[in-house]
Amino acid sequence: MNHETAELPRTTRHFNVQLSSTPRGARLARLLSLEQLRAWGLVHVQDAAAHVIAELAANAVTHARLPGRDFRLSAYVAGDALRIEVADARGDLLPELGAGEGESGRGLVLVEALADCWGVTAGPAPRKTVWAEFDLPGYGKPDAGEAGGNTKGTA
Repeated sequence: MNHETAELPRTTRHFNVQLSSTPRGARLARLLSLEQLRAWGLVHVQDAAAHVIAELAANAVTHARLPGRDFRLSAYVAGDALRIEVADARGDLLPELGAGEGESGRGLVLVEALADCWGVTAGPAPRKTVWAEFDLPGYGKPDAGEAGGNTKGTA
């Protein structure tokens, strides 16, 4: 019998909200997630993550809006990474990274600069999810001077 156990990735935090595909919905996505990141103690990535969320939500309501269809924002910590996902109803319209001319078209350049990685996942039809991840080295591990175990419980 093997007595070794593999360490499973810890999902310590999760946030999920469905919002209207309007400028107000995009603004709420940024504000609600910023407050959630503060509550999770992720102050060192909250500004960069809030900018990424603002860009992804703005893209969902500007480029992927379908009347009567909402978008979904999810944020969660799994292991040592924060993952942000924005799902919309336009799986047929994939985002493109480009410098853009004028005042628009640079959002994904900002996402690429701020996040450690990002991408797009198709489905389920007709949806797509645009995601970004931030590394959180040592997140959830007690400090050397701290007594006890992991103080980051589930939300």
